[in-house]
Amino acid sequence: MQVQQLINQYNKELSDKDFTKLSNFIFSNYGIKMPPAKKGMLQARLQSRLRATNIGSFKEYCDYIFSLNNTDPEVVQMIDVVSTNKTDFYRESAHFDFMLSTALPEFDKQYRRENLKVWSSACSSGEEVYTIAMVISEYLENNKNFDYSVLGTDISSRILAKASNAIYGEDRVEGIPLNIKRKYLLRSKNRENPSVRLIPEIRKRASYQRLNLMDEQYSSVPRDFDIVFCRNVLIYFDRPTQESVINKLCRHLKPGGYFFLGHSESITGIDVPLKQIKPTIFKKID
Repeated sequence: MQVQQLINQYNKELSDKDFTKLSNFIFSNYGIKMPPAKKGMLQARLQSRLRATNIGSFKEYCDYIFSLNNTDPEVVQMIDVVSTNKTDFYRESAHFDFMLSTALPEFDKQYRRENLKVWSSACSSGEEVYTIAMVISEYLENNKNFDYSVLGTDISSRILAKASNAIYGEDRVEGIPLNIKRKYLLRSKNRENPSVRLIPEIRKRASYQRLNLMDEQYSSVPRDFDIVFCRNVLIYFDRPTQESVINKLCRHLKPGGYFFLGHSESITGIDVPLKQIKPTIFKKID
């Protein structure tokens, strides 16, 4: 009995060897760093995939994953549970203040009556996308000279489904100014599980698609964006990967377009076609 218990316990633990294989696979294919300190986190997150696939050990699961190609649904599901999805409405609000004071008036003056296109390249559950849409809508109340759309992309299909639904718990919208809440959020009638949803006018401005930033090219993404957000995702990549990703993103940004990074990210020491305007705010060089 004790021997069987030991076997069962072993099957429930991710060995150092299999962790190394998985972490190398995740990094090389998705750019996500998995140092040894994250072994416990990876093991905990993959438990659900072992249950879902009815596989009895991490070793068997690793063998299964490595037998599949990167587009297989199970590989996609594994990355869904591994990837970190942390965001908030109006996160790093200085970027949205800059949009209102500088970027949008500039676009309004130069490209009047054209379509402003914004890309949230690591959009997580949609808070960034809808914040962008609300900021632009606020600007257009007094400047109705152009239309707009916002594309959100992320590696996690699960989180993109949540973004598309545009439904959030009331605790998730606490950072939204009250006047903005009243204009753009609809409150649910369920008092036991209160939630809100973005109004249809804002939802229809957003579209979503799955994208791996480690892909060699982003062939499914248009090449004429006026603004690109890439915030708080590059911190998971090493420096060469950061340079590669930013260059690929910039291929889809118009010359003179704006590029926003997260507050802990920089382009120092890497070769990209951007010049700094303000901290974490850049313009694409012609």
